[in-house]
Amino acid sequence: MNSPTSEEAPEKTPVATGVDSEGKSAQIAHSKLGINAEGIQSSIARLTSNSTDDLEKLVAELERLQEFLKSETERVQREIGSVLDGIRIIIEAIAPWKTAGLASVQRVPANGRDKLKRWP
Repeated sequence: MNSPTSEEAPEKTPVATGVDSEGKSAQIAHSKLGINAEGIQSSIARLTSNSTDDLEKLVAELERLQEFLKSETERVQREIGSVLDGIRIIIEAIAPWKTAGLASVQRVPANGRDKLKRWP
């Protein structure tokens, strides 16, 4: 009564053939590869999007720095021009004094000291 009959045996204890076990292992391996491939693809997508976002931020920052450097270059060039203009004004103002000073040095009467011989 409790013993299995010949018809019930195949249902409870499946017979493993070489083809069935290979097919199941291939399916398991394929599903594992599918999971791994999906994980790898999502990782690559995440890393790539992070990298492109970082690169875009870096490009934007470099463009801002380039504009800043251009404006600073223009400002420094304007200041240099202003300084040069100021120097020209000073030179023009001093020029008459310089020529007058040379003329007065030449008009100074010799008092005899320039004729004295200095001792070595």
